[in-house]
Amino acid sequence: MNDSIKLFTIGFTKKGAKTFFESLQNAGVKRLLDIRLNNVSQLAGFAKKADLEYFLNTICDIDYAHLLDLAPTKEIVDEYKKNKGDWQHYEVQFLELIRQRKIEDKVSPDLIDGACFLCSEASPNHCHRRLVAEYLNQQWGNVDIQHL
Repeated sequence: MNDSIKLFTIGFTKKGAKTFFESLQNAGVKRLLDIRLNNVSQLAGFAKKADLEYFLNTICDIDYAHLLDLAPTKEIVDEYKKNKGDWQHYEVQFLELIRQRKIEDKVSPDLIDGACFLCSEASPNHCHRRLVAEYLNQQWGNVDIQHL
């Protein structure tokens, strides 16, 4: 693959709706790829699946898709969040999961190009959206990642 794939990532925590949607619009995002395990929680506020899909389409003319193959398992999340696990251990477990799933074969570069991975974490530092983006770049070698 020669052409560069532009991929954005964003978390909705600690962002108001205005900041969130303007960040997507200003970046030129074409589609939002929701890679959360649970996208229907009441805690998600404006980022709850049905509401988010409506807002993206109405406000920004951005497509929406939920990609569970790019989400961690409940067990991995629970071990890290509920049991106050170690980030390095989470990273190893999650990277092994997406390697086993062969996500690079399940998502096409066309789907990823101009898309934005969504998760809940405010920062990409300790978030699986960064791990997915970096993994795809390692596999394909041409992903330009920008965290919003």
